Amino acid sequence: MAKVDLSSIQDIDGFIAAALGDSSSGMLLARIGNQSVDLDLAIAGNSEVVNRKRALVARLNLDDKIEDILITLGKQYHLIRPLERNDKLFLYLMLDRAKANLAMARHELRAYEKTLDFS
Repeated sequence: MAKVDLSSIQDIDGFIAAALGDSSSGMLLARIGNQSVDLDLAIAGNSEVVNRKRALVARLNLDDKIEDILITLGKQYHLIRPLERNDKLFLYLMLDRAKANLAMARHELRAYEKTLDFS
């Protein structure tokens, strides 16, 4: 895989950290942001979340796909967005809840995905 540039994600209001992960292996592929955040662990754990949610959607026969998953903490939002072009990969974004605009963050993350180049 080509090197992925996550730098524009840090312009999202409330940005703390972001990563690109592989849900099939649980591996971190790219990262940006607060170095004290263990994004290797976050990607591994959220790979399980993505895979279990996909399995549940399939078992419920919903005939749909996950657009994003939101985890709301007391002080943070965590957004998980499986990629449309490669559903094994997902973007993970951590935001400061006091500084973030959740609707805009979801919109900006969706727009960012369209700029990704894997060539």
